[in-house]
Order: sequence, then C-alpha cells, then structure tokens
Amino acid sequence: MPHIDTVIRSRRVVTPEGVAPAAVAVRAGRITTVTAYDRPLPARTQVDLGEVALLPGAIDLDAAVQAPGRTLREGYTETSAAAARAGVTTVVAAAAPASPPVTDVAALTVHLAAAAESAVNVAFLGGITASSTPADLADLRAAGVVAFHCSLSDGAGAGTRPLDDHRLRKAMVELAAMEVPLLVHAEDAAELAPPAGPGNVALLAARPPRAERRGLERVISAARMAGTRAHISPFTAAECAAVLAGARAIGVAVSAQTCPHYLCLPAEQVPDDSASHACHPPLRAGTNREALWRVLLERGDCAITSVGSGHRPGTGVSGISWTLPALWTAARRRGCDLADIARWTATAAADLVGMRHRGRLAPDCDADLVAFDPDARQAVPPDDPGPYAGRTLTGRVERTWVAGRPVYVRAGAAGGRRPAAEDSPVAAP
Repeated sequence: MPHIDTVIRSRRVVTPEGVAPAAVAVRAGRITTVTAYDRPLPARTQVDLGEVALLPGAIDLDAAVQAPGRTLREGYTETSAAAARAGVTTVVAAAAPASPPVTDVAALTVHLAAAAESAVNVAFLGGITASSTPADLADLRAAGVVAFHCSLSDGAGAGTRPLDDHRLRKAMVELAAMEVPLLVHAEDAAELAPPAGPGNVALLAARPPRAERRGLERVISAARMAGTRAHISPFTAAECAAVLAGARAIGVAVSAQTCPHYLCLPAEQVPDDSASHACHPPLRAGTNREALWRVLLERGDCAITSVGSGHRPGTGVSGISWTLPALWTAARRRGCDLADIARWTATAAADLVGMRHRGRLAPDCDADLVAFDPDARQAVPPDDPGPYAGRTLTGRVERTWVAGRPVYVRAGAAGGRRPAAEDSPVAAP
C-alpha cells in the first residue's frame, strides 16, 4: 500500500454518491481513496470526526477581498484567514472593487503577489470594462483567470464601468471562443435611481426587481447570440426566475448564483439604517426570500446552481465568515441535507469555472476539506461586522484542510488527531 499522509474518518462524509460513513485517505495533497469507515489504513495522522460531517471545501465565487483603507495584501491575508475559519478552501476573487481592478495582466500580477501568502487557494476573475480589448481578455485568460466578470450598472465598484449591449455582446463573442464563462451583475443601470435616503427602504425603492429583469433580458439576448455561458451573480429577484428558466429551456447557457443573506434575511427583519445589511441588489421582502428558496429547491434543471458569500467588505455585506452556518440554518428548516449544501457551495462553483479537481470528495481530487458540525449551535458576536451579528446559527466549522494541510482547527474542536512524532502541531486561531 502506498504511503498515506492522513486518514480522516466521519460518520457523515459527503461524497458525490451521498452522505455515508467513510474514511478518506490523503496523500501529497490529494484524495487517494474513499473507503469504508472502519477499514484499517496506516497513515502518519489519523483524525476521527465521529458525527461531525466531512464536506468538500467551499469555493466562493466573486468574493471581494479589499476593504476601504486596507492594502491589497492585507485584504488577501484577512479574507483568506476568514475563509479558512469558514470552511472556504478556494476564494475566486472579484475583479473589483479592488485597487487595482483586475482588468489587465499588469493588475493581475499585482494581485498574484498580494495573494501569495493566502491561507487558502485563490483564483481570479478578470474584469471587463467598456475599454477592454480582445487582446486584454486573451492575455488575462492566458495568465490564469478562471472566468470573467462584468456589470450592467455599478455592481463591480469603482474602476469597472457598466457595459452597454454592443460591448457586452462583443465581449461574449470573445469569451465563447475561449470557452470561459462570464459572471454578470445584472441590475440594469437605466432602471436604477439615486436612493431618496440612507436606509434599506430607500435602497429597495431605488433598485427595484425590474432592474434585474431588464438586465437578465439583456444578458440572455447576448448569450443566445454569442453562445457564451453566463452566470448571474448575484441573483435576488425571485420573480425573474421564470425568465431564467425560459432561456434555459431554449438552450441558452445561463445560470445564477445567490447568497445566504438573500436566503436568510428578509428586509422586514433588519434595521433600516444598518450599514452591515446594505448590499447591491438590496435585501428584499420575506415573500421574495421564500420564493427564492422555492426556486433553489426545484428538482431537475434549476437555474440557481451556486450559493456564494457575496462578500464585499466595507462596501456591502461582509458575509464570508458565516456562509456555511447561515445557509445550513435556513436550509435545514426546509428539509435540505448536507449534500445540498456541498452542491451549492462547492461542486457547482467548481464545475462552472473548470476546477474539476476541486469541489467534490472523490479520488484524485484535491484534499480541500471541511469538518462541519451540523448540530452545533453558535451565537454570532453582537459586534460582528457582518449581517448576522447577534443571531444564533446552527452549524459550526471545526477544521479546514487545504491540499491535505490543516489551515484551521477550532479551539476545542471535536475529533481526535493522533500525529506521529515528526508531525508539527497545528495552531488553533
């Protein structure tokens, strides 16, 4: 038998076949086998999680990393550390808001250097602006971006202006030739208005659902013409789901991502003047939240394929720290299981951006793993900067591994770890 670095056992391992007791063997950063829970497997390190579940690490699409007043390196350090604590093993960083925005190879090089010491995997979206050329897009793809992003309004922040229909179609033609997806913030600028006040009520009036509908129609029209795979990020207006479904029914490659705060926090239940709940698009009413869940839970060809944090530190919701517990708290009440969570947060995102070796717990995949206690309850500190401050959530991240290497162990985490003498101890943040 080849040498095994680590064996992780759990009574609830989430694999592509379902949730079952299993032992996962890891060697050189990759999963070598998934086998029976009680099968003897000699390894340097044995971890038995018991009833704590083992999931593929989350892949967070379109997460901004840089808060106002922080350097880019600080942004990557802080965001990746929060991601590790949250069970996110790959951050697919938004092109903007950031300084500089990732709109050319020179900017991407700056981001690569800033992210070099991140605690988790980091991949990048390339930003498309009105001035982007086909050469810019080709160079960014060759330099390693996994997908591209554009906005039809102000969704990408400073540095990336909204695209008109001509430039959107032109960009889509280029991306179709490269067989790479385009993520789109689809609120249409012509349907937005300046808020009449500082609160969420004013924001809702200024950014109505029809802005998403009009933007979706533009994206679908361009994608149908160009043959590009388009992914709406974020999708919030449940009334527009029929537009997505209709497009998919005629063969348009369009899908969507939503975020836990849109699934968990109806506008009626948050303080109107809370800056930690101000996001674009805004939080919508409870009826919209329930309708969004109905769309997400549709069996068969569901248009909403992924759930990401929508993390925008300083300029929106700071949500990456609580993605899994918040989503699980709401999903569990609706009869969902851990396989649903893994599909929404890991597998679908990996498939979208071509990370076939991530997002699933199977042989030959990267050992990017999270130990998640689905039964634990935890109180979010009242001074937390995110939208869940003061709330009690169900589910807690106990451990996170990236390429088989422990990057986070919660103090007092469940599950024994029996290292060999030559192993170094893992610090618990």
